[in-house]
Amino acid sequence: MTKTNITLALLFTLLTFIDVSTSSSVVFNVVSFGAKPDGVTDSTAAFLNAWQAACVSAYSATVMVPTGTFLVKGITFTGPCKSKLKFQVAGTVVAPADYWAFGNSGYWILFNRVSKMSLVGGTFDARASGFWACRKSGQNCPPGVRSITFNGAKDVVISGVKSMNSQMSHMTLKGCTNVAVRNIKLVAPGNSPNTDGFGVQSSTGITLTGSTIQTGDDCVSIGPGSRNFLISKLNCGPGHGVSIGSLAKTLNEDGVENVTVSNSVFTGTTNGVRIKSWARASTGFVNKVFFQNLIMKNVQNPIIIDQNYCPTHQGCPTEHSGVKISQVTYRNIQGTSATQQAMNLACSKTNPCTGITLQDIKLTYNKGTPATSYCFNAVGTSLGVIQPTSCLNR
Repeated sequence: MTKTNITLALLFTLLTFIDVSTSSSVVFNVVSFGAKPDGVTDSTAAFLNAWQAACVSAYSATVMVPTGTFLVKGITFTGPCKSKLKFQVAGTVVAPADYWAFGNSGYWILFNRVSKMSLVGGTFDARASGFWACRKSGQNCPPGVRSITFNGAKDVVISGVKSMNSQMSHMTLKGCTNVAVRNIKLVAPGNSPNTDGFGVQSSTGITLTGSTIQTGDDCVSIGPGSRNFLISKLNCGPGHGVSIGSLAKTLNEDGVENVTVSNSVFTGTTNGVRIKSWARASTGFVNKVFFQNLIMKNVQNPIIIDQNYCPTHQGCPTEHSGVKISQVTYRNIQGTSATQQAMNLACSKTNPCTGITLQDIKLTYNKGTPATSYCFNAVGTSLGVIQPTSCLNR
């Protein structure tokens, strides 16, 4: 065979795996790499091979997951890639029903160090009911996995994604910069254990807009090192609300700064907007936080700062929280509280919360009894009508 014929043969082979959509964009369909849309055949290798081919493309590339159901085990998509890349999902990706299949990995689908990438559409079902049953029974269980994780990602868009039945967190960002998340839906039963919705840690420039989160733990969890995080038009519930923390897990801990939660609705959640820290020494802090234009519908603890956080009430630390909370604004928060104490600002004994602003708060207890408020070492200002009555120290 001549050199020219060999080159043509190689080109023909490559073209069987990709669809050339334009002269400057290439589509890599996972089915062309051997994925089977039957929900039974292991398509992990096909997904990884399609990613690797797209990642080295000289042109903008799309990894396409067409309609159908695809079984994928634990997988890591590694970047950065050579060109801009879209991961487009039209079908459903399911995890193995055997929750032991992940071992101690901690991840189901991991995007590592990707840049200029978008994840668009599709349903990701971790099928975690067996894992939840194991956890609830007290048996020996694996540690569990996060469904979709981005580590060290930069300039990413996540849009139209649905995550179902996660073992642990649905979607997690760690060490990420400039990530826009919009129109996602994260769903698990309200009694599913530790199923956080959207988690952020050590990340900056994150937006979460127009999304619905219904799960068994925090709708949104904001961990140490989170900065410049905007949440808007969120529908949360069931779940544990939007939480900054828990903080003070360790002594040397980064702070949380410039967080806004606005124009959102909380329905039947165990908390509304919460800041929580353990009662132990820490270098951490919370600063410049805005909770505004929020509606509470039968929510327990609509407004809460808990600097004595210890959910099991066993072996709790007996120190005072070192986390310094300052410049937190609660503005135009209205609705009904499922607990009589609608506002609970329990700050550290040695580090008072300062610069707290309450403005135009109207929370009523849903059983015809006036709602109450409680403050401990919380200092700030009240503006407009405050219901229940403000308890802030001036």
